[in-house]
Amino acid sequence: MALIGDMGPLAFFTAMAVLPAVGFPLMAFCLTAGPAFGAQLGLGGILLGAAGAVLVNILLTYWLARVALRPLLELIMGRLGYKIPVVEESAQFEVTMLVRLTPGPPFFVQSYLLGLAKIPFRIYFLPSLLIPMINITGVVIFGDALAHGKGRWALLGLSLVGAGALGVHLMRKHFAKRKAAALKASRQRPRS
Repeated sequence: MALIGDMGPLAFFTAMAVLPAVGFPLMAFCLTAGPAFGAQLGLGGILLGAAGAVLVNILLTYWLARVALRPLLELIMGRLGYKIPVVEESAQFEVTMLVRLTPGPPFFVQSYLLGLAKIPFRIYFLPSLLIPMINITGVVIFGDALAHGKGRWALLGLSLVGAGALGVHLMRKHFAKRKAAALKASRQRPRS
C-alpha cells in the first residue's frame, strides 16, 4: 500500500483509467484505492477519482473498438470467415444493459463488445458508467474497511455489492420477460 500511496492519486487513477483497457482487472484498483488514499482523499474523493477513471476508460475502449481497431478486427474476422455482428436499433439499449449487467466477462471485454457491435455512444455511455459504479463503490468501501479493521463498514461494502448483484439479477429477469413477451407476440401475429 505504501508503494501505491507513493505513486500519488493522479498516477493511480490514470493507471486505473488506462490499464483496464488492456485487460488489467479494474477491481484490483478498487480494492486498493481506499487503503492507499482514504486518509488523503476521503471516500468521496476516491469515488470521484474512480468515476473519472471509469469515464476515461469507457471513452478509450469505445474509441478503440469503434474507430482505431475496428478495421484490423474486421479484416481478421473476414479472413476467418466471420462478420462482426451489428445490433438492430430496436435492441441496442437492451443489449447494452444485458452486457453491462452480465457477471463474468471482464469490464474491458464488455466495452469492446459494445463498441464493436456499433452501439451508439448515447446508448453506451450511461449504463457503462453507472452500472459499474455500484460495484466499484461497494468494493472501495470494503477494501478500505478491510485494511483498517472496520467490520461494519466492510459489511456495508459487501452489502452494496450484494445489492448491486440483486439489482443485476432483477434487471436481467425483467429483460428476459420482455424478450419472451415480444417473441410470443411476434409468433401470434398473423402472417400475410
